[in-house]
Amino acid sequence: MLEKFSAWIVKIVDRYLPDPFVFAILMTFIAAVLALLLTDSTPVGVLSAWGDGLSMLLSFISQMALMLLFAYAMSRLEPIPTLLNKIASLPNTPRAAYITATLFTGLVSYFSWPLGLILGSLFARSLGISARAKGLKLHYPLVAAAAFAGFIVWHMGYSASAPLFVATEGNAMQEQMQGLIPVSETIFAGWNIGIAIVTLMMVAITSALLHPKNADEIEECEQGVYDSGDLETERSDQGGLADWVEHSRIPVFCMGLLICAYLMHWFISKGLVIDLNVVNWSFLAIGLLLAKSSAQYAKAFYSGARTAAPVMLQYPFYGGIMGIMLGTGIIASIVPVFTRIATEHTLPVIAFFLGGLINFFIPSGGAQWAVQGPAFVEAAQELGTDLPLVVMGIAYGDQWTNIIHPFTVIIFVIITELKARQIIAYTAVMWLVSTLPLALGLYFASALG
Repeated sequence: MLEKFSAWIVKIVDRYLPDPFVFAILMTFIAAVLALLLTDSTPVGVLSAWGDGLSMLLSFISQMALMLLFAYAMSRLEPIPTLLNKIASLPNTPRAAYITATLFTGLVSYFSWPLGLILGSLFARSLGISARAKGLKLHYPLVAAAAFAGFIVWHMGYSASAPLFVATEGNAMQEQMQGLIPVSETIFAGWNIGIAIVTLMMVAITSALLHPKNADEIEECEQGVYDSGDLETERSDQGGLADWVEHSRIPVFCMGLLICAYLMHWFISKGLVIDLNVVNWSFLAIGLLLAKSSAQYAKAFYSGARTAAPVMLQYPFYGGIMGIMLGTGIIASIVPVFTRIATEHTLPVIAFFLGGLINFFIPSGGAQWAVQGPAFVEAAQELGTDLPLVVMGIAYGDQWTNIIHPFTVIIFVIITELKARQIIAYTAVMWLVSTLPLALGLYFASALG
């Protein structure tokens, strides 16, 4: 039954899913049409809102690009590649490989979503190469999808945007919420951890069950550009002080220590406050400490340019979409429709499903909370729903549709050298399966809490 259903999904996705950049363009026009139909905005008003939005995320785009570059450079430096290859050599059956891929990305994403995408895609590549070397018939698009699907739990963990936002002193919604919501009631709540474990296990088992029974359908991993990344640097024949400094570990290591000292000062003076800049400088510091020389780190950093380029190309368009959604009042007109039909215990579930829908237009956890959060917090206060459940409901929705979003899969597309539709064709099945533990988990956490 599952085999026939998955084959049908694969066929549909392969035929109709557009390229990620084309998808961003299509979503722009869909948002514009919705604004004209659902609000009293004029075409000029929609155009103005879209144009203003193009530059709305510029600072965030630079942070995201640096995060991907720093995380990628760090992942290329020893001992990380060797560790990935050792773990990838452990599975001795295809199904064990798929499960390992999902659990690996899920575990890493739970602690850091940028590392989840970077290390998860590199690990999928390592699994494909290791399986081919051992003569293990591994369906490469499926192992990439299994790894990508592990990203389904990122917004339940330590780098979760919405829970960290509402726990931060001075956040824009603190007065409306009448205080802060500590992470002990969201990320570290027992119900959230339990839902994360069940969801990840169900997705992992589903990935194993999707292994093709027909050997002719198996597509193995081919040697590609990301397998030949030699980071050794050549020294000048003339030698000299400049050559020594460039290839010495001392300068780059000292710079890493300097950034670590700044981060220690940050945490001592501000407490456990983590933002995108702190995450970026942490990745940079670790990479500098691991590098053998400044020349090697620069080479590792430059080799990751392909991972950041799609973000820099597509995010302005999603900024434009966000401009339409905010500037024309679409969200303000849609959200109340859903909150009005909610009850005390169904509000988190409704926040989850609506969050998943909004994520197609605004694939940013922080921005999505800013758009959706205020109305749902107000509804929660009126209905008597626990605010932590509403926060996590929106967070669950964001991560839920991430694993079928052509934008989120870009890193996997680049590093695994597969097409987006090859990966999403399988994650679409895992996405449907994940709906059950996420939605029911929220409902029972509210009803039994």
